Amino acid sequence: MVMTPPAGTETASHLSVARPTRRMRVLIATDTYPPDVNGAAYFTHRLATGLAGRGHDVHVVCASDRGPARDERVNGVLLHRLRSASVLVHPTMRVAVPSRLDSLLSAVAPDVVHVQGHFITGRAAISAARRAGVPVVATNHFMPDNLFQFAHVPQRLRGIVGRLAWRDFGRVFARADHVTTPTPIAARLLAEQGFTRDVEAVSCGIDLTRFRPPARPKSHARNLLGLPDRPTVLFVGRLDEEKRLEEAVRALPLVRNVTDAQLALVGEGRCRQELEWLAARIGVGEHVRFCGFVPDELIPEVYAAADVFCMPGVAELQSIATLEAMATGLPVAAADAMALPHLVRPGETGFLHRPGDVQALARHLIELLTSDEKRAEMGRAARRIAMTHDHQASLARFEDIYRSLSAARRTAAEEEAPL
Repeated sequence: MVMTPPAGTETASHLSVARPTRRMRVLIATDTYPPDVNGAAYFTHRLATGLAGRGHDVHVVCASDRGPARDERVNGVLLHRLRSASVLVHPTMRVAVPSRLDSLLSAVAPDVVHVQGHFITGRAAISAARRAGVPVVATNHFMPDNLFQFAHVPQRLRGIVGRLAWRDFGRVFARADHVTTPTPIAARLLAEQGFTRDVEAVSCGIDLTRFRPPARPKSHARNLLGLPDRPTVLFVGRLDEEKRLEEAVRALPLVRNVTDAQLALVGEGRCRQELEWLAARIGVGEHVRFCGFVPDELIPEVYAAADVFCMPGVAELQSIATLEAMATGLPVAAADAMALPHLVRPGETGFLHRPGDVQALARHLIELLTSDEKRAEMGRAARRIAMTHDHQASLARFEDIYRSLSAARRTAAEEEAPL
């Protein structure tokens, strides 16, 4: 069942001011955390630092980015980095070496455990929390499509592997007390995959104080990023298979038949070389700009350099990058898949195309790039949609969930105590 958050959960204005609340101790368990670069790591970092900023005692258990285990305090959050090993199929990724977390849980003594996935660290944390009687919140960021490329799963086996992956997910998350995922569409997906528990949609949220329409001309941001001052289509994220960026590259020659546009790809990934080859082969090599990794503090400038945001991926449970682009006032050309229709309203905030339809994507980009009036109007509408996803509202909702579960635990303990 898809649960709708209480009224006001996604509207930021009245929740963005921190309200008086009991200080809680929260243990967040995740398989990916900065310096990892992906949506789940990004969300978990903002959740942890956001809760710490609101006065809570926040601990994060995650894989060590170097190998040996260590504890460190960063941005007000105490990180417990577990001993880790590199992954053969993805040399830049490290995973925690499986171990019981009972000692850590006992030492931290959290009011609640919040897991961000069902893999090694998440399932170990759920098991430890269940043994200790600590309530568990579980947030899903997973789709099998995100793993097929890294695990080298052949196309013919992906259906079977996907079903097995969802079955494993269901077994692990069924042990949680409260399950969330970023959007109602993502929640319905879990139900369609056989997950029978209630699932609440709680937006990942974005920092609306950072992402807003720029005051300076786009030429300033383009100069900062080393981009020519011309109409710019932007993508921000991993350059990986499920993002389907070859469609954006193939659309560019059609777009350039009408307007002098460029495509800026910000991020790194396993498909970069293939995309470079493709761009050169179809004659747009000098017009596809590979900007590589950009530090987080410069990301607002990245959006400020663009005219249109493009998201052709088909495995987005929410797409934080799309939300950030919309908050900056950019219209969006996106695939009609997963959570993107939740954000992109055709003709209002941008356009949706059927995945794989390069000509439709090109038409949408041309329509947006050649009409200043339409682009500005849709950008304002996109900003209004993004305004309903303030991360302070999301933090407030998670506080309410934690508080409710913690209170229920105390009540149950009191009822079981001998007279």
